[in-house]
Parts: sequence; C-alpha cells; structure tokens
Amino acid sequence: MKKRILAITLCIAIAFSLSACKKKEEQPPVPQTGPVTGPIMPPGQMPPGQMPPGQMPPGQMPPGQMPPGQMPPGQQMGKPGMMTPKGKSQVVIPASVKGKWNAAKIIIEDKGSKTKQEYTIKLNSDFKIPNSNIKIRVGEFLPDFKMDGLNLTSGSNEPRNPALGIRVFDNDKQIFPAPGKQWGWLFSKVPSIHPFEHPKYGITLKEGIKKG
Repeated sequence: MKKRILAITLCIAIAFSLSACKKKEEQPPVPQTGPVTGPIMPPGQMPPGQMPPGQMPPGQMPPGQMPPGQMPPGQQMGKPGMMTPKGKSQVVIPASVKGKWNAAKIIIEDKGSKTKQEYTIKLNSDFKIPNSNIKIRVGEFLPDFKMDGLNLTSGSNEPRNPALGIRVFDNDKQIFPAPGKQWGWLFSKVPSIHPFEHPKYGITLKEGIKKG
C-alpha cells in the first residue's frame, strides 16, 4: 500500500514539473504586420510626389496667401478696396479706343422732386444742369477701365467696365472730385464706387455712345 501511494505522489510531481517546463518554452506571439505596399525609402527621403509636412508643391501657395504680383479678389485695380500707387495719375487712351466714342449718356437725379432725367453729352465738353448752378465737365470715356500703375486706361474697346471721367462745379468751385484731383470717375456697372455725392443731385453713367 505504501508503495502505491509513493508511486502516485511521484507521478503527480513529475506532471507538475513537465507543466512548468512547457510554460517556460512558450513564446509570446509575434505581431502580424500588413504587406508593404510602397517602396522603402532611406531615412530623410520622401516617396516621389509626396512633400514633407509644412512644405507646398512648386507654384502652390498656402491658404490665405497669393503669388507675388497677384492681388486677391476685391483689391484689383478699379475695384473697391483697390491699392492705388502714389503719384499723379494720367489718362491714357489706347489706339484701339481713341476716336471710337464721341458721347456718353448720364442720368441726373433730382433728389428733391425724386425725378430722373437722361442726357446725352459729348465727350470733352461742358453741361449745365437746368435750373441750377451745377456744371459738369465731361472728359474721356473708357469702355474697359483699368489702372496700369499711374495710368488710367482701357483694357479693350469692349464695354466690360465702362467709366466716364467728369469734374463737377458749383458756382465755378470744384466739388467733385476732391480739390487737387483731376478727374472723378463714374462706373455704369458699379455706380457705388466713388459716387458723386450731393444733397440735391445725383449723377450716374448709363453708357457710352460709339462714334458713327
């Protein structure tokens, strides 16, 4: 009987010993990784077509920045918020426009009676508003107004941005544009740009009249 108990005890000890050895031999599983889909690049190099963080491709600007010499919308020449160079401007009539326009239609508003009257006035002539002391000196008509440095000119002979240069006098005193400036400009498509302001009269450009 004692021999049987000893044999059973010995078997149990051997079983525990084998179980401990098996646990020691087990290794942790190796993490599995997906297949490499792109070329392996040396340290410090980027795959073709991929830019380092914070660097933009050539010719592409970060958001909110414009390329040198290019102005954002709303700050183009002849538009609201335009950036005007310092110095005295001059009107330059290109050959494609010179002599092609001979008059302009303007609208005179009487703010007191709330009436409007249309007049056709020749370029480079004077016009007096009836029953008033207001005289309008009409200058040049630019069908496609733009600024080129200090030059006020026309980009083409098409009425894309029609503008008329005028000076307004009240009893021979210039009231538009401000004293010291040669011409004020009326824009038919955007009359709110530098408008003529007067307590009684309003002056706007309707269109230019081609010669012939």
